Amino acid sequence: MRIVGGEFAGRDLMSPLDSRIRPTGELVRAAIGDILGDTLRGASVLDLFAGTGAIGLEAISRGAQSADFVEISRGGLHSLRANIAALRLIRRTRVFVRDALPFADALAPDRYSVAFADPPYSSRMLDRLIESWQRIRWARVLVVEHATSHRIPAGRECHVLEDTSLTIYDASRPG
Repeated sequence: MRIVGGEFAGRDLMSPLDSRIRPTGELVRAAIGDILGDTLRGASVLDLFAGTGAIGLEAISRGAQSADFVEISRGGLHSLRANIAALRLIRRTRVFVRDALPFADALAPDRYSVAFADPPYSSRMLDRLIESWQRIRWARVLVVEHATSHRIPAGRECHVLEDTSLTIYDASRPG
């Protein structure tokens, strides 16, 4: 697993030994980077269910100013911290050892420019997270990765890559 684009393109990332953690694949991260483009420049990013931190680190590589990571599993935290250290991004990142849902529920409106969420596929955590965002709008843009079979409220765009879909919600658009 490696960073796909931007300043750190080609740099390797540590993967967790925990098979329950499913890092976001390179093709999916490349698609996210391409879709968001300039939206990432100077952005404050939130990476929920961060695991290895691959999505948030990819965002920094593509121009985000900072990234906050929320992860609770030991395996994910070990990889996440190692990846942040390897890229020398300690000053531009924060790691919160918390459950992602209560963390998001406690956020103020417009706290982040862009938020990413990649909860376990087919879990209802994604539904609850989207409901939280619709209520509070704690990020201007929310990008969620989910199983294609998981039906969620329609977003601005949906891109399917094999069994993976990306749905993007934009606070500036109604709905």
